[in-house]
Amino acid sequence: MDIKLQNTLGNKNEIFKSLKSDEVSMYHCGPTVYHFVHIGNLRHYLLADILRRTFEYFGLSVKQVINITDVGHLVGDGDEGEDKVEKTAKATGKTAAEIAEFYENAFHKDLRDFNIRTEDTVFPKASEHIKEQIEIIKILEEKDFTYQTSDGIYFDTSKFKDYGKLGNINLEGLKGGVRVEIGEKKNPTDFALWKFSGDKKRLQEWESPWGIGFPGWHIECSAMSRKYLGQPFDIHTSGIDHIPTHHNNEIAQSEAAFSVPLANYWLHNEFLSVDGQKMSKSLGNTYTLSDLKKKGIHPLSFRYFLLTSNYRTPTNFTWEAIEGAQNALEKIASEFNVLEGALHGHLLEEFEEAMANDLDTPVALSLLQKATDQETIEKMNKVLGLNILELSKQINQIPEEIMDLVKQRETAREKEDWKTSDDLRDKIESKGFRIMDNEFGSVVQNTLANIAKSLA
Repeated sequence: MDIKLQNTLGNKNEIFKSLKSDEVSMYHCGPTVYHFVHIGNLRHYLLADILRRTFEYFGLSVKQVINITDVGHLVGDGDEGEDKVEKTAKATGKTAAEIAEFYENAFHKDLRDFNIRTEDTVFPKASEHIKEQIEIIKILEEKDFTYQTSDGIYFDTSKFKDYGKLGNINLEGLKGGVRVEIGEKKNPTDFALWKFSGDKKRLQEWESPWGIGFPGWHIECSAMSRKYLGQPFDIHTSGIDHIPTHHNNEIAQSEAAFSVPLANYWLHNEFLSVDGQKMSKSLGNTYTLSDLKKKGIHPLSFRYFLLTSNYRTPTNFTWEAIEGAQNALEKIASEFNVLEGALHGHLLEEFEEAMANDLDTPVALSLLQKATDQETIEKMNKVLGLNILELSKQINQIPEEIMDLVKQRETAREKEDWKTSDDLRDKIESKGFRIMDNEFGSVVQNTLANIAKSLA
């Protein structure tokens, strides 16, 4: 089955064709490890994961890279200000390496909780690939794409005729229609390849042909993607905020250096807002996966919530919406262990068509909800990654102390001692479990809210 993807490069829906007939190579912009990733960031890694799972479902192997930015990403995402990792290190009295390691470990834990597949995924660190970055800068220098200022080596975007081609960026629009202070830059869009340390000794700095310093943020991705995937590779992904600057800079330096495309397909996910507003520390609405767990929202419920929208659709997070998603997932998981019946072939066909149509997860989820047998659900779950079998086990795994309360309540009900029965129900539910009565007796189940809090 042909897989169609919306390619930001050209802004059109294209049939995907990999460079190798049996393998897909993908690079995903990873986190800058100076702070915890927030739930908006996680939307990008869900896109990466759904892509991988979809390709594997259709019989392709995947070679995947997610970089770790532990140096060079300056405050404000430009070429000015402090290094984000070093700023956090100085504020906490730790080394840059200690900060990077702590937040990288937290990132990996979030990926596990969010059920992002990472087996065989390469996670290269920018600080461990300085040699490769310097080599590309030297090539660019030899080809006369660079110039030197008092604070570093810069890429001259005026010499790359296709600059801004990703997303059809309006370069005049980037100036905002007013005078732009560009300092020693020749053009407003020029960017740093190498920054000099200057008079202040940094926590992270290296020798280079141009003096002691550190790499620019953009050159890191070009160097690491090329080392592990070659150039060109199949797919590059990230959030839409990376289109105007970071990804166009990657394209410019990589294609200027090696005269071939960097990647053939570029996929970008839209923003996640909170209560209709952009996530912002000043507004106090920047939530992490840990925050969700503490409020009784299971990480996979958040995954389900994100899957209700196409990755290219702006999505608004509200607590009401996420609770609705959790209820829907809990219903599927709680009923899974009693399902019987034959494989729903027509549902699977529709499911496959949906996933092959630019990862149409809203349609895929609607088909999952219609499935009434375990085999169909499990096949769909391989792509959606909701871990339904494991959730079902956890929901139906009841601690001994709760079962004792259930037995006491059944005894009270047999004696028609309704007050004791109600009191015991309240006690069971206060511990986060749900109890339902039917003609055969009582059924008790754990809840995703309860399970989520145990993960916090």
